[in-house]
Amino acid sequence: MKKLSVIFFILGCFSIQAQSYKNFVQKADSCYRAKDFKSSVWYYEKAFKIEHKSSSNLYNAACSAALNSDNKKAFTWLDLAIDNGYENIAHIKIDSDLKPLHEKKEWEKTIDKLQKKLEILGANYDKVLEKELLQIYTEDQEIRGEFMNVYKAPKPDKKKIDSIGKIMNKKDSINLIKVMKILDERGWVGKNVVGTQGNQTLFLVIQHSDLKYQQKYLPMMKDAVKKGNANPGNLAYLEDRVSLREGKRQIYGSQSAKNKATNKWYISPMIDPDNVDKRRAEVGLGPIAEYAAKMNIEWNLENYKKELPELEKLENIK
Repeated sequence: MKKLSVIFFILGCFSIQAQSYKNFVQKADSCYRAKDFKSSVWYYEKAFKIEHKSSSNLYNAACSAALNSDNKKAFTWLDLAIDNGYENIAHIKIDSDLKPLHEKKEWEKTIDKLQKKLEILGANYDKVLEKELLQIYTEDQEIRGEFMNVYKAPKPDKKKIDSIGKIMNKKDSINLIKVMKILDERGWVGKNVVGTQGNQTLFLVIQHSDLKYQQKYLPMMKDAVKKGNANPGNLAYLEDRVSLREGKRQIYGSQSAKNKATNKWYISPMIDPDNVDKRRAEVGLGPIAEYAAKMNIEWNLENYKKELPELEKLENIK
């Protein structure tokens, strides 16, 4: 009995630590969204004293540190992110959060380290196709970054929003033609052929396309997930978007919308809200409450179920 008590005590400590880590990261993310970068860095430091294995959390922490002019921490956390599996070289180069670091001598060293790591990982990749997809990724995400900066401004400039929106639509059309050619000729190529980011690019371009193209390539992506050539979480996002566009409720709660009357964001209508976290876990997505928090949406399951009929009217759900 004594040995069992010790085991349960140790397991309890691990559980408490894991929860503390999660809470610190959530608070850090919340502070980041509120542009309180100093507090965000403080909470990330607390979290990383417990563990520092998540490449995404380390990367996000580096962004907060860079925006807080804490260059030493930013580079330390970027270095750890790379060591723990961060691979998105196209994104790191265009991320506006990291622009304060570009003029520092450590920046080139960081990019070189990531590049060398990717060269080792991608020794057998289709280099030409990977390069093309990384360029498409840059085109897709760079313009969206510009759009969101204007859209989220305290006083959004409608003319600028419309102007950037037109440019974004044009780029999307060009990128879609390129990606459709790849999909039609080679299928949904996996990360073993074009790397994680190249594979992700296929999803992003289709996710940003018109419904008819999403409907066309959704079965192909489903088949790719079964073969391990696409991310199940990405597929969930595409399935949800298609469902809503077809006038149906979403499955995983990955899509949100803005109520123009109240000016508040909400989770778009979904099936069986009581079991959404179970469905999300099956495809590698976190709890709906965490997603809602990241979107600055107040989440209460019982209130959501009461509001669902009204939300369905807002989005013309059948």
